[in-house]
Amino acid sequence: MKKRVLLVLGFVSSLTIGFSQTKQDPILMEIAGQPVLQSEFLQIYLKNNTNPKYDKASLDEYMELFKKFKLKVAEAEALGYDTIPKLVKELEGYKKQLAHPYLIDTDLNEELVKEAYQRMTTEVRASHILVKLDPNATPADTLAAYNRIMGLKKRIEQGEEFSVVARAKNGSDDPSAATNGGDLGYFTAFQMVYSFEDMAYKTPVGKVSAPFKTRFGYHIILVTDKRATRGSIKSAHIMVAVSKNAGSADEQAAEKKINEIYAKLEAGEKFEDLAKTFSDDHSSSIKGGELPVFGTGSPTRMVPAFEEAAFALTSNGAYSKPFKTDYGYHIVKRIELYPVRSFDEMKKELNNKVNKDERSKKTQDSFVLKLKKEYKYKDLSKTGAQWFVKNIDTSYFSGKWNANKLTTDLPIFELDGKKYGQKDFADYLTSNYRTAKREDNASVVKSMLVTWEKERVLAYEETKLMDKHPDYKALVQEYHDGILLYEVMSDKVWNKGMKDTLGLKTFFEANRSKYMWGKRLDAVVYECLNEQVAKEVHTMLKRKKDKITSKDVLEKINASSELNLRVKTNKFEISNTPYLTDREIVKGLNKPYAHNGKFYVLKVAQIIESQPKELNETRGAVTSEYQNYLEKTWLEELTKKYKITINEQVLYSLGSSNVPK
Repeated sequence: MKKRVLLVLGFVSSLTIGFSQTKQDPILMEIAGQPVLQSEFLQIYLKNNTNPKYDKASLDEYMELFKKFKLKVAEAEALGYDTIPKLVKELEGYKKQLAHPYLIDTDLNEELVKEAYQRMTTEVRASHILVKLDPNATPADTLAAYNRIMGLKKRIEQGEEFSVVARAKNGSDDPSAATNGGDLGYFTAFQMVYSFEDMAYKTPVGKVSAPFKTRFGYHIILVTDKRATRGSIKSAHIMVAVSKNAGSADEQAAEKKINEIYAKLEAGEKFEDLAKTFSDDHSSSIKGGELPVFGTGSPTRMVPAFEEAAFALTSNGAYSKPFKTDYGYHIVKRIELYPVRSFDEMKKELNNKVNKDERSKKTQDSFVLKLKKEYKYKDLSKTGAQWFVKNIDTSYFSGKWNANKLTTDLPIFELDGKKYGQKDFADYLTSNYRTAKREDNASVVKSMLVTWEKERVLAYEETKLMDKHPDYKALVQEYHDGILLYEVMSDKVWNKGMKDTLGLKTFFEANRSKYMWGKRLDAVVYECLNEQVAKEVHTMLKRKKDKITSKDVLEKINASSELNLRVKTNKFEISNTPYLTDREIVKGLNKPYAHNGKFYVLKVAQIIESQPKELNETRGAVTSEYQNYLEKTWLEELTKKYKITINEQVLYSLGSSNVPK
């Protein structure tokens, strides 16, 4: 939903609100009696124009887009979309997400971002042994798991191989250890949970770490290597696809085909040409096999076998021998190798990642301590918390406990003059029993008090964000408008255009002449590797006429090479098919001809003259144009319904030195 909201916003991607009218910030326009200030329009304009122009034509063009946006939002509000429960709930969810960066210790966050960058310059190879432990395990189970991991560590310290201990019965609980001995390969920052990553980077090469705990259980790590990060790579590949359930015949045919392609490379043919002609990865073949950049610091990752083959190439332009992955056979070519980007280039990306993983807990805990100081926090739990220590029993952990016997509401802490008492804490306890660890009463109450206080302190700060941070207020308004706009556009335009079958049909009939087929061929197209193959195909088809099938031809011609022939059967629109345009084509079997280095033989069943399309043949295009029509007529209605007044003097003064920037 988030992506769709932002798409709908389009040019309104950084809305700023809450300005008061001043002489320096005059009213630019009014819509439905509501003022829009010059600063709001200007910020949006600058946000979406990296090279802004302030001439009359440019400002008028942008104002038209702005008016349409404002009209749609005004109508959504008038129809009560901002009170629809699901949309109110959705906005509240976005507000929570948007608030997160404002509820952290920014100084500590900066330190963690720098730490993450330093780690991204080094890759660690490590093996691990895991003893699983449920996050809500009892103290007895926790102790048993700890003793077990300590026993495994002791065996290693006494001389047993780490991999042998990992594979052994009652060794590692990680199922992959049976085959890899616990070896995780190379990794860098953000590829493991933070506590695991932290221990791996802090443990010297050749050493086994002390036992440590993650949400999965207890671990020990053997660090086997640390190396400089390889960076990221731009590459291209040729792929012959093989499905996971392919039979041996298909597997052999694919391997034969990739080896034939490799032989052509070795003979001097261009990688790009072979990728365009033979690669089964259609998303990259049209670009000569070129792939997105992948590797350290890049959002794109490849399967390990592919990455190893690519990074093993030692120079730009070098290509690998054929190799296999789960997707089929590949030949990969190195185009360019990039080192890890600079800290400044990666800072924003790393900051987002830090805010989303375990590191964020550290920054949030530190921030809560600062808020407590700012809002003069007072701990009053000595008396108020004792009731819970005395009254919680084992039924709490199954969700059956309640605080019905609680008759007081003694304060437990105070923040900014507001007291938070026993009843609020009791509600928190009953709602969050699943997160409690099975410990003694005093420990349970103490740990739950910490999380309750933290939640309440952050919630209080969240109520202050609108006043403290104008940029947060602007973001909330942006999402508010985006949610309303998406919903009203769905109802009035997008969904209506797809569901209004009668309206769609009426629109189609009224515009039928716009939807025409060009001249078409109902044909079988034989795409041949060279002229010799084309002549052989033509001879077969001519000699046996209709008795031979395209499958027969394909099997015979490709017996010596899978690259010789491709066959396509369809109704081909001549004007949209380059190898069919400007040709003298007749019904029946046509003589071979060349186009862009390939040779073609056509067997035409029928030549179909230009004719109107039926609705089911062009529904997508008709639906799109019908939606445009609905939006246009709807905007015409809104323009009549809502009065818009533009202060042209203010609009055309944009860009002058006295306009607030």
